[in-house]
Amino acid sequence: MRRLSSITLLLLSQSLQAGVTPAPVVDLPKPDSWQFTFQARVRGEYRDNVYDFNDAKKSVTDDSWLLHRIRLGIEWQPLDWLHVTAQGQDVRESFSDRADVPLQQGAEGDDAFDLRLASLEFGYPKRMSFKFGRQILSYGDERLVGPLEWLNFSRTFDAAKLHYQEENWWVDGFVSSVVRIHESHFNVSDFSDTQNPRHQIFSGIYFSSSIVPIQETDLYALHLHEESIQGATDFVTYGSRMKGDPLKLKGWDYTLELVGQAGQLQGKNLRAYAFHLESGYNWLQSAWKPRLGLEYSHGSGDGNTADNKVNTFQNLFPTNHPPYGFMDTFSWQNMHNLVLRLAAQPHAKVKTTMDLHGFWLADTGDAWYRANGTTQVRKITPGASNYAGAEADFTVNTKLSKHLDMLVGYSHFFAGAYLHDTGTGDDADFAYLMLTLNY
Repeated sequence: MRRLSSITLLLLSQSLQAGVTPAPVVDLPKPDSWQFTFQARVRGEYRDNVYDFNDAKKSVTDDSWLLHRIRLGIEWQPLDWLHVTAQGQDVRESFSDRADVPLQQGAEGDDAFDLRLASLEFGYPKRMSFKFGRQILSYGDERLVGPLEWLNFSRTFDAAKLHYQEENWWVDGFVSSVVRIHESHFNVSDFSDTQNPRHQIFSGIYFSSSIVPIQETDLYALHLHEESIQGATDFVTYGSRMKGDPLKLKGWDYTLELVGQAGQLQGKNLRAYAFHLESGYNWLQSAWKPRLGLEYSHGSGDGNTADNKVNTFQNLFPTNHPPYGFMDTFSWQNMHNLVLRLAAQPHAKVKTTMDLHGFWLADTGDAWYRANGTTQVRKITPGASNYAGAEADFTVNTKLSKHLDMLVGYSHFFAGAYLHDTGTGDDADFAYLMLTLNY
């Protein structure tokens, strides 16, 4: 059985190697079996200029801090067709100058022991099952829907999900609402928060198949509904994803994902699109298993924010770390991102990556959006250059023992002309060391 507590290691390793994303199913234990899970993770971070790109200003975000979390879980299968999961989580931020309030000034903050997972799964995941309760939703390369495990508190949903699977294809249908992190009280979603006027409902159908032998082929339609004083949000995100298998392509791999959006965003007409292109070569017979890849991602922007139309792509609930750089300066909207990636495995327990990103705004009449999809780096300046800058990322992922993993990384952002045109344009740095203990 794949333990829920090993999700962190799985997501980190996905960024360090190529391969086909497996169907989101797990083997269940034998009936009437119990399994307890435990995770302790600690990460030290150093950031300088990442938020303001200004050497002359000493901000509370130009600092170093310690992020730590503990997860305790249980999985129980009283019957061969019933699987029970529950997991609690405690997350903390220490030694930082900024307030330890989640999502304020980039903080991960404190969230005292709370409920992360609580679900019942009826049926057989390798055939047909229904899962209800607090759970993880993860699809494709997580560019639209994922748990964002890099964050201390990560992301879960209160959801109902129906899964059906055949030998070479599977399909999910779900209805959900994302769980909101609250520092001082129990974390709830809009499903269970009757006082919240947002009334968020996120639903969708996701189909994946291996009918084309050399690739994984996905089709999906995702619907988001929210209410606000600005107006109702109701739009559909529809797309397709094709991911080549290097084992069947003599070392070559590729990914093509095409996405469109249509509907209403806070009362305005939404028409937007995004796409991702990627190709790489894997030296499968080499001892170091190196991979060299080239990627290009584009999310549409909006050159006129004053009309009744929105053309900025909405990034939904993604894992934007690390597709667009480990410094989390970009999301999949109003952007061009060109990436050169090199990965290697110099030892059976050591994986390394080196990525070089180039960033441009798709339209300077729109904002530069950070990884959360809402925070803007600078005020909109239509006359500025659209070249935002370049980022170099270096990571080393090491398995120190059966249960202990270490991730070390350093990133540098080379400020581009857009930053100079809109204010200060100093380079930024980010360094971190993370230890994860899983049982």
